[in-house]
Order: sequence, then C-alpha cells, then structure tokens
Amino acid sequence: MNWISALLGNLTYPTIFLLMLLESTVVPVPSELVVSPAAYHAAGGHLNVWLVILFATIGADVGASINYVAGYFLGRPIIYKFANSRLGHLCLLNQEKVEKSEKYFYDHGVAATLTGRLIPGIRHLISIPAGLSKMPYWKFLLYTTIGAGAWHSILAALGWYMHSFVPESQLDEKLMEYGDYIKWTIIAIVIIAVAWYVGKRYWRKRGK
Repeated sequence: MNWISALLGNLTYPTIFLLMLLESTVVPVPSELVVSPAAYHAAGGHLNVWLVILFATIGADVGASINYVAGYFLGRPIIYKFANSRLGHLCLLNQEKVEKSEKYFYDHGVAATLTGRLIPGIRHLISIPAGLSKMPYWKFLLYTTIGAGAWHSILAALGWYMHSFVPESQLDEKLMEYGDYIKWTIIAIVIIAVAWYVGKRYWRKRGK
C-alpha cells in the first residue's frame, strides 16, 4: 500500500490520527512505525510529543469504535464472512484471528478491552467481540482510551529516548529491534496483571 508508505513518510498530527484510526480497524499499519518516529521528531522540535500521543489515541478510539459498531450491528456471521474474504485476507485478517480475539475477550471479561490493546495480534481486533457482546459503549470507550493511551505513551517514550543516540537513517530498523523487546515485556505485564485480577476475584469468592 504505497499511500500508507507516503503517510508514514509525512507524519503530521492529521496523518498520525488517520494511521492510528486505520491500525485500530483492520488495515495493517504498525503503530511502532507511526508513534515512535513521530515522538522521535518531536524530540527534535518538529512536533509536540503530547499532541502526538493525543492524536494517536483519538485515532485509535475512532478506529476501535468502527470495529465495535460493526460487531454490534452486523453480527458474527457477517464479520466472519468478511474475515474469510479476499479483502479480509489483504488486510491480514482471517476467522482464526477474530476467534482468538473473541476467546481473549470472553476469558477475561470487559477488562480485556483495556489489556487487549497492549497485546500484538489482538490489539486491533478486541473491539469486535466488545461490540458482539453489546458491551456498554461508554465503558468500551473508557477502557480503549486507557489502553491505547498507555500503549502510545510507551511507544512515544521509546521514540523520544532513541532521538539521543539513533541516526534517523537507522530509526525504523532499531524500532523493530526494540519493539520486539517492548512487546514481550508488555505481554508479560498483562499476563501478570490478569493473573492477579483473576486470583483476587477467586479468593474473594472463596472468602464469602
């Protein structure tokens, strides 16, 4: 998708918003290659890092809301049909990925809308089961905003930090290298947080 590459090469607040909107639907746009480079340029005085996080999070909210509405009104058969279609496959989507996001949501409850935003492969699809389950929109939007804001803050901090020692010509390569470490660290944190939450509920029920 050459037009996405063009947008990635011209990161302004509107393009950050648009790319994160797309990333939160079904279009494969790596957020690591949007928010971190934008924060990198913010460290150089070209953008404001707080506005980078704000526009990225608002874009994620809008994109996630599109998926939520699709799940809410279209239902599972149509969602699966799209996932298995040629267009769905072009978006790197398939039924297995949707089912994976559904399982995560139903296993962890409404909090999955928050924690799921931090997990690669689930982040952009977790809004669909939220819509399918008719989760209250205000709660969905609150959790999505917290999760997306946290993720974008981490990516922005990485980009800002890398400005001090990484030449711009090597930025994308280093982001992918560091991005893998961040992903696995966040996944570990989410697993620990979910285990703590489930354990807390279990012992609370046993104490009654």
